[in-house]
Amino acid sequence: MSPDPSCATEGTEDLILVGLSGGVDSAVAAHLLLAEGHRVEGVFMDNWDSDDPWCTAAEDLEDARRVAERLGITLHYASFADEYRTEVFADFLAGLRAGLTPNPDVACNRTIKFGLLHRYARRLGAVAVATGHYARRVEISGGPCLHRARDLEKDQTYFLHAVGNEALAMSLFPLAETSKSEVRRLARRLAFPNHAKKDSTGICFIGERPFAAFLSAHLPPEPGPIRDEKGRLLGEHRGVAFYTLGQRRGLGIGGQRGAAEAPWYVCAKDPATRTLLVTQDPHHPRLWSRTVEIDEIHRLGPFPEGFPESGLGAVARYRQPEVPCSLTFSGPTTAIVRTERPLYAPTPGQALVLYQGSRCLGGGRIVRAHPATGQELSDL
Repeated sequence: MSPDPSCATEGTEDLILVGLSGGVDSAVAAHLLLAEGHRVEGVFMDNWDSDDPWCTAAEDLEDARRVAERLGITLHYASFADEYRTEVFADFLAGLRAGLTPNPDVACNRTIKFGLLHRYARRLGAVAVATGHYARRVEISGGPCLHRARDLEKDQTYFLHAVGNEALAMSLFPLAETSKSEVRRLARRLAFPNHAKKDSTGICFIGERPFAAFLSAHLPPEPGPIRDEKGRLLGEHRGVAFYTLGQRRGLGIGGQRGAAEAPWYVCAKDPATRTLLVTQDPHHPRLWSRTVEIDEIHRLGPFPEGFPESGLGAVARYRQPEVPCSLTFSGPTTAIVRTERPLYAPTPGQALVLYQGSRCLGGGRIVRAHPATGQELSDL
């Protein structure tokens, strides 16, 4: 287990700043760089200034401190809480109000972890920033590009597709060739105090918490009707902002008279009428699409021969199986993506990420997904 050999020169005295989150991945990333002979310091980012019981920042900071002590490295502390609220969280709420489902983790990586943190690192004199992300940086003609990690189950390139190219050039991913099971074993062997700490699955910096209750403190309730495809009223929701396409939990409409004992799925949202449309058909055309419009396209890495428009793969949700696709630009930062098979619930506001082989080419924000036709659904 060693850092990606394309990342840096072994044994350098140049400073590498490692983002220590308090988790096991970043701890092992720091160890691997030290084992390569690098000069390493850590930084803990505290970007959610809340004292509610769901916030684990204090516990995470203590874990990061204990790891730094174990490794014998300096730990810096940085708070970008104001920037997170104004540049990430405010946009997240605005998108929800508009009926979209934004991805704050993508925005956080672009703006905070691979934006403000990199500027902070340069002020400290660091030549690179390392994180515990599972991804690979590969050098090609013209500069670095991003590839999937060896551990495909943990690969995080979906969340990294929008980072700036300048930031990518300054980034190291020591876990590129390492599996999660290897990380756990090494952390245990090194007696890291957080070796058994479970992975975080909540929103970046906000953590794991009852999501609807959390949003209720930031968004006013805007209840409206829940209807099926025939317009039948099934119940009332708390606000379309609290739901996303494909959602099947937390609808509160089970046991409908005359309906099958089967799950209900959110298949459409209408913010104008505050209507939530649901179906019990998992193959409903509104849940699937082979034609997706995207904007805010970000091209990640160099493209000496221009951005490819064929032979691509599309992913509309984290860990969703990649679907072969082609792309047609409709403007400098807008395009239409056509997939060979229907994509499940491509959701406006979410990211559609493009791949060519193992390389992550970048991606864009989903603007509109065209419902699949009957013929297209026959491919399922």
